Amino acid sequence: MHYEKNQYSEGFSICGLIIAGAFLYWGFNTLATGFFSNLHLWWIGFIFIGIGIAIISEQVYALSNRRNLRNIVKYEFEENPKAKIEDVSANTGITAIDVRAIVLDLKARGELKGKFSSKTGEMKYTHISESSKSISKSSERKEEKSYYCPNCGTPVKKGEAIYCSYCGAKL
Repeated sequence: MHYEKNQYSEGFSICGLIIAGAFLYWGFNTLATGFFSNLHLWWIGFIFIGIGIAIISEQVYALSNRRNLRNIVKYEFEENPKAKIEDVSANTGITAIDVRAIVLDLKARGELKGKFSSKTGEMKYTHISESSKSISKSSERKEEKSYYCPNCGTPVKKGEAIYCSYCGAKL
C-alpha cells in the first residue's frame, strides 16, 4: 500500500464524483448527438468517458485505502495499547493529522474503545460502559470553566490537561 501525506483526511471527495458524473454525461451525450453537429467530432465522447472513469476509479481507490489505513492504526493500538498519537504516526509512517482523523473515525464506529490520558497523551485501553453517555448537572457546571480541544471539540480542563482525553491531540 502506497501512502501519501494527509491521504486519509484529503483523499476522498464527493465533488470528485460529481465532476466524474459530469464527464460521463458529456461523454455519452457527445457520442449520441455529436460534439458539434457540423464538425463530426463524436469521438471526443470517448475521451470524456475515459476521464470520468479515471476519476471514479481514483475515488474508489481512495475509499478502499481508507479502510486499510483504519486497519493499520487499529492494529497498532492492539499491539501497543498505551501508544500516543505521535508513536503510532512514527511507527506507521502515517501523518499525525491522519492518525487523529482515523482515531476519531474508529471511535465513532465503536471499533476503538478507550480514552487518552490528559497528562501524557497515552491511550488508556479500557472498555467504555453505557454510563458515559449520561450527563449529570455537576459535569455541566465544570464545562463552563473548561476550554475545548481544537481537534475534536471535547471539553478539557484548562491548565490540567496537556493532551485531549478523547482524540489524543496535543493541546
